[in-house]
Amino acid sequence: MADYNEKFYLVRSDILPEAMMKTIEAKELLERGKVESIFEAVQQVGLSRSAFYKYRDAVFPFQAMVKEQMITLFFHLEDRKGTLSNLLMTVANSGCNVLTIHQTIPLQGKANVTLSLNTSGMEGSIEKLLQQLHKLDFVDRVEILSTGA
Repeated sequence: MADYNEKFYLVRSDILPEAMMKTIEAKELLERGKVESIFEAVQQVGLSRSAFYKYRDAVFPFQAMVKEQMITLFFHLEDRKGTLSNLLMTVANSGCNVLTIHQTIPLQGKANVTLSLNTSGMEGSIEKLLQQLHKLDFVDRVEILSTGA
């Protein structure tokens, strides 16, 4: 059971003890299926099994600790029937979840839209999504306003 009074720290890898770094390496070998057992993993990275068991539930790569990723995108769109729904369908098909939508009132046939997206379920890269969005004929411009967790 988790202790909700635990404290967590973000620490640069170059100051971590070698045993902790090797534990992370061993865990990555196991997760990627490069080895079949803990014994093989610790042997490959040069770590004792006791050190592995000591640190395995306490050290994690930073990316593994970030459960949700967020990105905010700005669009300059042509104001046509179905534009927003087509944009949202492209985003949904990428595996992103829309958190917020803000659309300005169209002026001179153009509208600005800002989308905040949860990308934790994204099936491809952000770069791939941006390429798909740029290809939409009604999209004049796409910009990343912010990224973060």
